[in-house]
Amino acid sequence: MKPTQFLLKEADIRDLVSSSGYSMVSNKITVDGLPVGYMYREERMDPEDSGWRFLSGTEDEAYLDNPDNSKALSVNVVANYDPTIIPYLKSKIGTELERIEGTEDFVEME
Repeated sequence: MKPTQFLLKEADIRDLVSSSGYSMVSNKITVDGLPVGYMYREERMDPEDSGWRFLSGTEDEAYLDNPDNSKALSVNVVANYDPTIIPYLKSKIGTELERIEGTEDFVEME
């Protein structure tokens, strides 16, 4: 298996959000460059886990079932890929947000 080729280099990562732990993020965002289209926060798996999960919204079940297609990265790193997530990061556990197509805004899903 070849190593994941992220779009951003470590030197390009800026401090955009205070340390909130790690998140799970789809390679569609960090490798393919798609914006976050869907994000949700679940219970933490451990103390360092923020509970945030970030997807482009284009992943199918087969893609999601392959563990090589997502990585555990800090929430700050994900914010560097898509800063539009920042206003929503203090949302409570159980929050599910979907991007309003063609905007930088997200709407909470029922």
